[in-house]
Amino acid sequence: MGLLLAALALAYAVLIHPWWTVPMLEANERVETLRERELRQRMQLQQKTVVEQRLQQVRQQLAGQPGFLPEASAELASAALVQRLENVVQQASPGNRSCRIDNRSPLADARRDRYARVVVQVRLRCGTSETATVLHTLETGSPRLFVGNLNLLSARGYFVPGTGRPSSDGGLDVSFDLYGYLRPGPAAAAPAQARNAAPNVDMPGADDAP
Repeated sequence: MGLLLAALALAYAVLIHPWWTVPMLEANERVETLRERELRQRMQLQQKTVVEQRLQQVRQQLAGQPGFLPEASAELASAALVQRLENVVQQASPGNRSCRIDNRSPLADARRDRYARVVVQVRLRCGTSETATVLHTLETGSPRLFVGNLNLLSARGYFVPGTGRPSSDGGLDVSFDLYGYLRPGPAAAAPAQARNAAPNVDMPGADDAP
């Protein structure tokens, strides 16, 4: 009996276990892995409607947020910033009688913020009241713009354009960075919304100004 049992054990170890038991165990493991994968896929498919609804909410929130620049690229946004600046200066001083733009050039922004920032370097020669009007109009309009690195210098000997006469208040040499933020795409906005418990998108505020 002992020899028979030993022979049966040897036959199982040599013939049955490697050729039958091991493949069956591996097949069972693969089947279990496939079942788990199928379960995860079914759960993800069940969440499709919820994800689509959340994405639509994010898009609606971004569309209703007036703070971001409406342009789709930094180049278009820079051109729009320059146009906005020219319009504001023209309104503050029709015909550039007491305020003019000496420089407005796009600036590559090396900062890596949560939102892409578009910057234009500006230099003005304006009277004091016109300077205040221009800065106030730029920072209180829509879309939301910010003024940073502001420098005000007395422009002695400043002449009013087109008159050949010096300004009554001496005028100011004004330089600053005018910047705004591009609207993030839905792919970038959705993860940010998922991380935040509050439903509203955080907007860059005045504290973000340099």
